[in-house]
Amino acid sequence: MSGCLLPAPVSPTGLVFDLPPFRLSGAVYGVLMNHRAALAALGDAAHQPPYQAPPKGVVLYVKPRNTLIAPGAAALVFDAAETLEVGAALGIVIGRTACAVGEGEAMACVAGYVIVADFSVPHDSWFRPAIRFKARDASCALGPRVVARAAIADPDALGVRVYVDGTLVHEAATGDTFRPVARLVAAVSDFMTLAPGDVLMAGVAPGAPRVGAGARVAIEIDGLGRLETRVLAANTVR
Repeated sequence: MSGCLLPAPVSPTGLVFDLPPFRLSGAVYGVLMNHRAALAALGDAAHQPPYQAPPKGVVLYVKPRNTLIAPGAAALVFDAAETLEVGAALGIVIGRTACAVGEGEAMACVAGYVIVADFSVPHDSWFRPAIRFKARDASCALGPRVVARAAIADPDALGVRVYVDGTLVHEAATGDTFRPVARLVAAVSDFMTLAPGDVLMAGVAPGAPRVGAGARVAIEIDGLGRLETRVLAANTVR
């Protein structure tokens, strides 16, 4: 079945954004292989084709507007037998234009943080990230609110938990990364401008759970609250 739905999924207008820049831009970027354990999980494959070697720079993918859903809205599967991988990520909300900023200046460009539920079609290869698997309609939830940068003492020391149907199924932490928040913002801004309202995910830990239609998913990140969503079959959505 096609991975599109009419009418299009709503943008996350239900997200409370009570600090500058007051609204999301609609640009959400994911980062692959930023978790040390994620790269380690590739093992020897990281040195074989098509990779040839572990990445030296930031590997980005995009969650465009069609993917975005409000807190409490449903992520979609387009086939009864389909499953989605639940990527739980810290979302770094940009508050000031970041263009070629140094690591020491990067945090001044951060407005705050938000929980991101990054749903994708499971796939084995991370070489040249497959948009068809990452950019499905209604596959990226943000919420429940944006927490100001000053309210989080250390964004690189937060626990991340994923629950499916009320059961804890995955735990991770934001600290086990090659590039902590400031270094990541600086590295990305070195080759592209990040604008106010953009969201940059800090990365997804390996072992992300898989869910199908009917599942209820909740993600908790220390200090940011709890983001709840569900997974529905597209043919049940009107």
